[in-house]
Amino acid sequence: MDISKTIATMKQRPDFNDKVGMILIHNGTVRSWSRKDRQEVSALETVVDHQKIDALRSEYLQRPGIYEIVVEAKSGRFLPGDDLLFIIVAGDIRENIKPVLAELLDRIKAEAVSKNEVVR
Repeated sequence: MDISKTIATMKQRPDFNDKVGMILIHNGTVRSWSRKDRQEVSALETVVDHQKIDALRSEYLQRPGIYEIVVEAKSGRFLPGDDLLFIIVAGDIRENIKPVLAELLDRIKAEAVSKNEVVR
């Protein structure tokens, strides 16, 4: 995903200026070490349930103050440094936006993405 281009497109919508005061972005990448035991990771394999992500996105779009949510999650085999998950949440004020990004991220990771670390 080209984050700048995605945001620029969003800003072209006629109601953007009236409804958006904050945009938060998550850009998840492959770490070179395992969160579990800090072993060196040579690759990460992921499988994404896109239907579940769509359902979660729809759920969180109903929250007060949320204008738009864009999610891009990748399945496949990736190397350290590769981008895996993008989430953009746009809305009115930070008190509405911050919890949505945090909750949505946690739920996508727990409910819609499975992963296997390839350790050295």
